[in-house]
Amino acid sequence: MTSSAPHSAQTPEPRQHFASDNLAGICPQALQSLLDANACGHQPGYGNDVWTQRSTDMLRELFQTDCDVYYVFNGTAANSLALASMCQSYHSVVCSPVAHIETDECGGPEFFSNGSKLLVGENESPSARLGKLTPDAIEYLVTRRNDIHYPKPKVVSLTQATELGTVYSVEEVRAIAAIAKRRQLKVHMDGARFANAVATLDVHPSEITWRAGVDVLCFGGTKNGLPVGEAVVFFDPELSRDFAWRVKQAGQLASKMRFISAPWVGMLENDTWLHNARHANAMAQRLFEAIRTLPGVQVMHPPQANAVFAQLPRRVIDTMHARGWQFYEFIAGGGCRLMCAWDTTPQTVDAFAADLATACELPA
Repeated sequence: MTSSAPHSAQTPEPRQHFASDNLAGICPQALQSLLDANACGHQPGYGNDVWTQRSTDMLRELFQTDCDVYYVFNGTAANSLALASMCQSYHSVVCSPVAHIETDECGGPEFFSNGSKLLVGENESPSARLGKLTPDAIEYLVTRRNDIHYPKPKVVSLTQATELGTVYSVEEVRAIAAIAKRRQLKVHMDGARFANAVATLDVHPSEITWRAGVDVLCFGGTKNGLPVGEAVVFFDPELSRDFAWRVKQAGQLASKMRFISAPWVGMLENDTWLHNARHANAMAQRLFEAIRTLPGVQVMHPPQANAVFAQLPRRVIDTMHARGWQFYEFIAGGGCRLMCAWDTTPQTVDAFAADLATACELPA
């Protein structure tokens, strides 16, 4: 027998979570541009369409420089191919011990560069405990050996915002770029959450990229409201020589490129990318204020982007999971990462905080 109840009555209400900003859907502006691209009839393939041209021109305008722009499907490809374009197989890349290229890209940077080694910085200094590289850490790794048996340092890779939700200031980026240039190194920026960093710093995006000494930026869009696709932005055009062939060989050249590039138009128009990031950051701040004084909760540091990192008792974690909340607990060195997204609502934050408060009050 078929039920006569409305379909909506059988479908559970959509629920938001804090596991990742990847869980969020497509923001309306990006979706509208995607639909517009679909409605505009046949277009040339492989990036020779009007949408790809328009979005790349908008990125050049955004950064106020004549940069080279390439689109790939995801962040791992963006980072891996960008680093491969900056390194030979006998080179090395200096990065933080919690860098995504070190911990979560399945050897992609090494694979696509035919073996470039990652040199991991120290993890004891106050900056390192916040997920950051320092000029001193870079200097140590670059100068501790210079013999032919050691992979020659070639690139410094920064993550902005970092994997621990902190943000490099303009001065910190400049200082790192200065030591990099002095040691003849290039600077790569993993900007999976670049928008959140710009929103926090309230500076022009050029100020923490090419004006500060960054050579290549992997500008993340997926975590900020796009359906798929990251932009690899070369501020040094010499580094992008033959990059199109590298993208093709890696299986990252979309035949219908407009469906990756068009949503960028919606994101870039009227600074939607920045509004989305500001909202996600604000939700993280709201969550921080709501939980920081709860008994048993130890917030590791105030949020600087769109994530709150906190140590929670095991019983509290289990209770929250049992109540259906999703969040990761392996990223923050034993703590829990609570990630807000462009669409996280105040109601979701408040509901999570209320459940967490109740869980903290349960007897041990």
